[in-house]
Amino acid sequence: MDADTSTTDAQARTKILLVDDDRKLCRLITEYLGPRGFDTTSVHTGTEGLAEALKGGYAAIILDYMLPGLDGFEVLRQLRQHSTVPVLMLTALGDEADRIVGLELGADDYLPKTFSTRELLARLRAVTRRAALTVAQAALDAGDRGELAVADLTIDLDARSVTLEGRPVTLTALEFDLLTCLARAAGRVLSRDQLLDAISGRSYEVFDRSVDVHVSAIRRKLGDDPKNPRYIRTIRSAGYMLMRKAEG
Repeated sequence: MDADTSTTDAQARTKILLVDDDRKLCRLITEYLGPRGFDTTSVHTGTEGLAEALKGGYAAIILDYMLPGLDGFEVLRQLRQHSTVPVLMLTALGDEADRIVGLELGADDYLPKTFSTRELLARLRAVTRRAALTVAQAALDAGDRGELAVADLTIDLDARSVTLEGRPVTLTALEFDLLTCLARAAGRVLSRDQLLDAISGRSYEVFDRSVDVHVSAIRRKLGDDPKNPRYIRTIRSAGYMLMRKAEG
């Protein structure tokens, strides 16, 4: 039997939201994922997708870019103001710029519509597993409590929130984990591999080229200029370092 074989009825089901105007594709994805442990709710416009996503209760969202009404990028932008639910962007566009925009807006992964069902399943399992591991780690690590204060940043580990000079900074779950990892090692360089390991445990193959994009998003939200950084410095051929004191 294949590695992605059907789950038994006794196993827990995972609720996901599929936002795509291709109804045939929605049916195919639903029929494929159903026996593999996923209960899929499908909606077909950006407005419906945003409203349904904001209801909560989903382990992940598969979000198409080309949608009637609000496009996928706008849905993602508005969703990230309220939720850190994992989002897998699904699009027919192959332009690297579109992929970067999606990641910068807070997408957790990106999949062109030429995907195989096995690849979709693997990536979906990866984003939901990482999110579950993040929650479990936060609950189990008794020492991971309180606040981290570095430079002008304050990271509340309990609330998973960040403030910069007292002002709230809205980060995605991945961005929060990256910044927390850098803060714990403030003044030391962390390689991309170390950061990848911190945000996704052993299942980071999907994210091996997106650390730079996520760090860029953090910098933008901190108002940090990569050419003259105050907070996060790029160490060429080595990685990134969060400075102990804001510079400039």
